Amino acid sequence: MNKTLQAHLALLVVNLIYGANYSIAKEVMPAYVQPFAFVLMRVGGALILFWIVSALFIKEKIDKKDLPRVALLAVCGVACNQLLFLKGLSITTPINAAIIMISNPIVVLLIAAVVLKEKISISKFAGISFGVIGAAIMLLYSKTFSFGSETITGDLMILVNSISWACYVVLVKPLMKKYNTFTIVKWVFLFGFVYVLPFGFKQFTEVNWASMPSSIWQDIIFVVVGTTFFAYVLNTYALRALSPAVVSIYIYLQPFLATLIAVFYYHNDTLDARKILSAVLIIIGVTLVSQPFKKAKN
Repeated sequence: MNKTLQAHLALLVVNLIYGANYSIAKEVMPAYVQPFAFVLMRVGGALILFWIVSALFIKEKIDKKDLPRVALLAVCGVACNQLLFLKGLSITTPINAAIIMISNPIVVLLIAAVVLKEKISISKFAGISFGVIGAAIMLLYSKTFSFGSETITGDLMILVNSISWACYVVLVKPLMKKYNTFTIVKWVFLFGFVYVLPFGFKQFTEVNWASMPSSIWQDIIFVVVGTTFFAYVLNTYALRALSPAVVSIYIYLQPFLATLIAVFYYHNDTLDARKILSAVLIIIGVTLVSQPFKKAKN
């Protein structure tokens, strides 16, 4: 199996995990764990796993000159990404959040054009357009869609989170040519843990561990191991073979994958023609954006 196909499969797995995470994380928060405490648990748990795997299998050091970039990646990809998303989600609606996240591949494309000198080709523009339309068709018909003054703070947090994650996806790309995936993520999460600790520590001490049922423990383990550890590794790994624009457009699959999980696992949704049309448009978009890119001439 070639590396490009492996990268696409990795992204498909990542977005299956993210699709399931909407339902699973909601069972944990806020009934058992507050958002910032959950972020601290995610980052701390994944940090331990990253360093264990790296110590056992990856004998690689990072150059001191690259640490400032890694520290910035931790701000964009861990602290802002997780703190703003979970806090924003708690004061807006899931549908609002999903609609705002449609902006992510567009922002990635623009930042990659400036930072990495990637050419904004017709196929990429068309692909992202198909993705936006496909995701919008699915999301805008939701009964819980409601932008307004009561959700504006949360909506803005989700928007800043989207821009922050776009910066991470673009800025981490050059380091992937130099280091192993685990070398990058273990240091990103070490800095990230330092950043989120002041926000999550108080809420973490307030968690009532004794009252937590086994099903919630299972949900927490899934979020730490699946949504955080494996998802970050696979996302970063995919950037070795694919452009940031390709990695980011997979976000459009999440609403459809979340629907499939709701239909076949939770049995609380239906698969209709609108959702199938949405999926087809998104897949066309992914295919177009995945066309080999060319760097702009200086």
